[in-house]
Amino acid sequence: MTLKEFFIQHPKAALAFSGGTDSAYLLYAGLACGADIRPYYIKTSFQPQFELDDAERLADQLGVKLTIIELDVLSHDGIKANPANRCYFCKKMLFTALQNRAKADGYPVLLDGTNASDDAADRPGMKALCELSVLSPLRLCGLTKDEIRKRSQEAGLFTWDKPAYACLATRISTDCAIDEETLRNVEASENTLSRLRFTDFRVRVFHGAARLQVPQSQMETAVRMADDIKKFLRPYFDTVLLDLNGR
Repeated sequence: MTLKEFFIQHPKAALAFSGGTDSAYLLYAGLACGADIRPYYIKTSFQPQFELDDAERLADQLGVKLTIIELDVLSHDGIKANPANRCYFCKKMLFTALQNRAKADGYPVLLDGTNASDDAADRPGMKALCELSVLSPLRLCGLTKDEIRKRSQEAGLFTWDKPAYACLATRISTDCAIDEETLRNVEASENTLSRLRFTDFRVRVFHGAARLQVPQSQMETAVRMADDIKKFLRPYFDTVLLDLNGR
């Protein structure tokens, strides 16, 4: 099946739009195929501000209205407690809210940006999407991440080379409860490292300390800038560690 064939079968659909490479290309492709596709962004404390900024920028580039839904994910005990299957509870909550809103807006079909490179067996959230009958056109059409990046670049989408990004909750170890302050400190720390020109890194929480994971190619720079990094992250974490295994 091609995306053109998919959108002939599903000419009107709502899209869970994150502002990332996959959902950005799916939105572009749906519009290019003449579908009535409406993007929805779910804003929670798990998403950093730059993701919403990118989603709004891409929607503006494509000339479509972005609908924003705000949810308090930490009001759900199964999410806040951060068990191994937290992603299942989170996806179920988010996509149920999105599905209800989309149906109220006249969009009975809900899509997401899961692609053919994603390992369904390693993603608890996929179970929730399946239960809610969410369709994944990129996966159904066999489009891999590399192919999506290539097509996105050809289409002139600024998201074509955007690094994959997991939500802020993934920075906190399983079974350690999640709170708003820790999420804000992680986001602020990662914003700081971005301004210091680090890329494709993570700031993970380890017993109250910030554990930095940077690519091996940036390890020497991180060591050289250790004093600056500690100084700039001190408002958020008293202790900063560098993971020598890298990312």
